[in-house]
Amino acid sequence: MATFKLNINGKKHQVDVDPSTPILWVLRDHLNLVGTKYGCGIAQCGACTIHLDGAAMRSCILPVQAVVDKNITTIEGLSEKGEHPVQQAWLEHDVPQCGYCQAGQIMSAAALLKDNPDPTDEDIDSAMHGNICRCGTYTRIKTAIKTAIKTAAKMG
Repeated sequence: MATFKLNINGKKHQVDVDPSTPILWVLRDHLNLVGTKYGCGIAQCGACTIHLDGAAMRSCILPVQAVVDKNITTIEGLSEKGEHPVQQAWLEHDVPQCGYCQAGQIMSAAALLKDNPDPTDEDIDSAMHGNICRCGTYTRIKTAIKTAIKTAAKMG
């Protein structure tokens, strides 16, 4: 066991865990931030996507020792009241069906728009590649991302 000081959603946290513990389990089991989901455990489905210094990362294989001194954002920290353009577009287009993958989908889309405010269809496909939706809402996901692009542009 070791003590780690983490910056999550703009707040400081301290946890005592094994250094190899994936940050996903630190978030869920030690900090009760359960919006980030466990899907596959091998970084292939995207349900566990978080932002690490603004970049979309799969938290299920990312050891806690690798995230010290980094800024971690979870779905809970993306927007305090769910006002992020991607979150609003998700609601507008009724994207979720079962909803299990949606936090990871939203986090990947938000990272894309932060880095590229005017992505092409190919950019969207590339950024979202590997985020699996078992319900098959991919068309609504892409439509929502395009709406979020327009909303973010209006907000300046």
